[in-house]
Amino acid sequence: MLNELVLRLSDLAAMLFPLDCMGPEFMRRAMLGLLLIAPLAALSGVQVVNSRMSFFSDAIGHSAFAGVALGLICSLPVEFTMPGLALVIGLFIMYLRRGSRLSTDTVIGIIFSAVVAFGLAIVSRNREASRGVNMFLYGDILTIDDYEIALLAVLLVAFLAFQFFAWNRMLHISVNEQIAGVHRIKVSVYQYLFAALLSLVVILCVRAVGVLLVTAILIVPAATARNFARNSRQLFFLSLVFSYISCAGGLLISAQPWANVPAGAAIVLLACAMFAVSFVAARFRSK
Repeated sequence: MLNELVLRLSDLAAMLFPLDCMGPEFMRRAMLGLLLIAPLAALSGVQVVNSRMSFFSDAIGHSAFAGVALGLICSLPVEFTMPGLALVIGLFIMYLRRGSRLSTDTVIGIIFSAVVAFGLAIVSRNREASRGVNMFLYGDILTIDDYEIALLAVLLVAFLAFQFFAWNRMLHISVNEQIAGVHRIKVSVYQYLFAALLSLVVILCVRAVGVLLVTAILIVPAATARNFARNSRQLFFLSLVFSYISCAGGLLISAQPWANVPAGAAIVLLACAMFAVSFVAARFRSK
């Protein structure tokens, strides 16, 4: 049932790009996965930039190593241990951030170091796991499966529902938490919910671009949109546009014989190229 549904949706995704490179089934699945990842990365990226949480997403991305290690120790599939551990780490970082006198960067740096060291210590003792880590290090969207596509779809629905109810409140919180509290916004509730959803978004984006580039797929489209946007509504829609262009365009570029680059690298390079253009355009506009 799930396989048939994914096949139909992937065929529809391929119809949007009638090119020869979209013929293989793995390319159609990859495009479907990226069409689900793009809005997740764009919407979460806007709030990551507004809340100055780029280092948070980097720490969650690097928890993939610890997730692999936990799966090895407990003899569990990494498809379960990675999102589960990312969720726990994201909530724990938010708990320490709110409950200690340490700065946010200090808290994230401590957790970041701990999860990376734990993951590398365990993985380095297992040769089979060491070879498998490369997939998470560099990403490989071409190997996405039905379970991951279904998980992305469920997460997208949940994230859109959260944004529908919490967009304005999160903007208030990103400006000033104290003022948001005065306006009877439950700051802690929204921060914990956002941390949980962001943790899942980041760890699933690792499949597309890998641990090394996962932060870029979140913040670069949002930063590009910020160079053009005049208000939060424009920022919202422009980040979606740039995220879709970078994800779909990067996959198509990587499939060309003249390119010969991984899809994750092509996605991020295209996103960075658009940011460079937007920066120059913003400079000319300001003059």
